[in-house]
Amino acid sequence: MELSPTAYVILGMVSREPRSGYEIKALVDDSTRFFWAASYGQIYPELKRLSEAGLVEGVDEPRGERKRTVYAITPDGEQALKDWLRQPPTTYEMREEGLLKLFFAGVLPPEEAATILASMREHRREMVERLQAIEPKAKDNDDDPFPLMVLRGGIEFNQWFAEWCERMESQLLAQTSQEGSN
Repeated sequence: MELSPTAYVILGMVSREPRSGYEIKALVDDSTRFFWAASYGQIYPELKRLSEAGLVEGVDEPRGERKRTVYAITPDGEQALKDWLRQPPTTYEMREEGLLKLFFAGVLPPEEAATILASMREHRREMVERLQAIEPKAKDNDDDPFPLMVLRGGIEFNQWFAEWCERMESQLLAQTSQEGSN
């Protein structure tokens, strides 16, 4: 059975402890979403597929009137996760709408193109703040250093990206002011 990236996200999330689909989504939103998102529309169908394949097992644990199924990884699911982790990554994709817009910004006046860079810079600075706010909680997880390692990579990447945007914005505006004085 070919597993999707979302399936591996789910297997990873339930590998530490059983979780409901809602809990998986909440954990994704506070962790992997910064580099690999998963929506409810992806998670619930994938949980069904994984359950049918015997890679996770669901147990009904209602909360009051709310129906709730908690999923735990099976030995086969753990093996599938380990097999996937042992393979080199095949996807190295970054989707950044700001870079896409900047790529085509030659049709705009330079001052307007600079606003794209300013917007990306501010977004990246906000992202640094959000990630740094997560860091104390990640430091508490002494038994697994990898989420903190990835978090710090995200912080450093976003700091670099914000600084790059600032340099490019300054460069663009400096060129514009030189052209205006000529």
